[in-house]
Amino acid sequence: MRKTSPASEPCPCGSGDTYSDCCGSLHAGAAAATAEALMRSRYSAYVRGDADYLRASWHPDTRPATLALDPPGTVRWLGLDVRGHRGEGDAATVEFIARYRVGGGSATRLHEISRFRRIDGRWYYLDGTFPGGDRTG
Repeated sequence: MRKTSPASEPCPCGSGDTYSDCCGSLHAGAAAATAEALMRSRYSAYVRGDADYLRASWHPDTRPATLALDPPGTVRWLGLDVRGHRGEGDAATVEFIARYRVGGGSATRLHEISRFRRIDGRWYYLDGTFPGGDRTG
């Protein structure tokens, strides 16, 4: 189930723009200009529970056949901190930390370095690594 985000609400990715001026246009089908923009839109898709967008923005070579997200209200996304973005040609990496809470538990940090590839002018998430371990509380 998708959460609704009125056009005037701040974008969940933390860009400072409204949802409609930021990730909303990508969720509606526009191509991301950079790998960082795609990564931010994927974070917003997790916040909104948009599994269809997450699958569509996943590279065909690594895309899962199905993607089951946690039931609405289970995970509360607390923020996104983009640490760096590097790109050359049709390949890029984005390092970020996403904070979230499951149920009434402690906040958890997901630190990932994501790899992206551009195909026919569109960026796709390829895969990611977790520097210094997987996830920390």
